[in-house]
Amino acid sequence: MRFLIRVVINAFAIWVVTLIPVLGIGIRPFEPGDDLRLALTFLAVGAVFALVNSIIGTVIRIVAFPLYILTLGLISFIVNGLLLWITAWITSAFSWGLTVESFWWGVVAAFVISVINAIFGAVLRPQEKKKRR
Repeated sequence: MRFLIRVVINAFAIWVVTLIPVLGIGIRPFEPGDDLRLALTFLAVGAVFALVNSIIGTVIRIVAFPLYILTLGLISFIVNGLLLWITAWITSAFSWGLTVESFWWGVVAAFVISVINAIFGAVLRPQEKKKRR
């Protein structure tokens, strides 16, 4: 259930990022491109981004741990941009998916996606049940 919520939040965040024209982030929907297929494309890209972030992102963060310490965490912006770039590369292998025009605008878009994920993650986080005594 947590993964599905993460996919929906990622899809929403990617949709918000595609609405900002200066970032150069776009989406190619499934053919023929009606509204339902556009929504399904956002959900599919959100799922791919969640998988890339979970699998490849974890490996990159472990390997780059000394860089995180050296740069006081600022390397995370570059890592998140790289993960968005990898997501665009994976989905562009099909006839649908995410398009990122520039790596540095991708870094900015990844920052916006991270902020949206943090906000929705804090709001939708499951609350712990209080133990009865």
